[in-house]
Amino acid sequence: MAMTKRDLVVRIARQTGLKQRDVMTVVQKALDIVTDELARERGVEFRNFGVFEVAGRKARVGRNPRSPSQSVKIPKRKVVKFKPGKVMRERVMKLKA
Repeated sequence: MAMTKRDLVVRIARQTGLKQRDVMTVVQKALDIVTDELARERGVEFRNFGVFEVAGRKARVGRNPRSPSQSVKIPKRKVVKFKPGKVMRERVMKLKA
């Protein structure tokens, strides 16, 4: 099961002794700022965690899986990409498959 924003807030509050309401305010503000920067097509870098950046995807032709003979035009668009930092990459690579 994936961790939710609420789970993160509860965990930080327990570890720091801060009120959950205050932690939620800070976490939400941080996420809002990251979103705003990406919306301005600016990257966001957190050392040892990773880098978020906006990249462009070219227009392409896709297929409808329910009727593969039908072509679907997929327009060009912007997407958010994430590249994990060294510490995260090393910790995840230690996991057993």
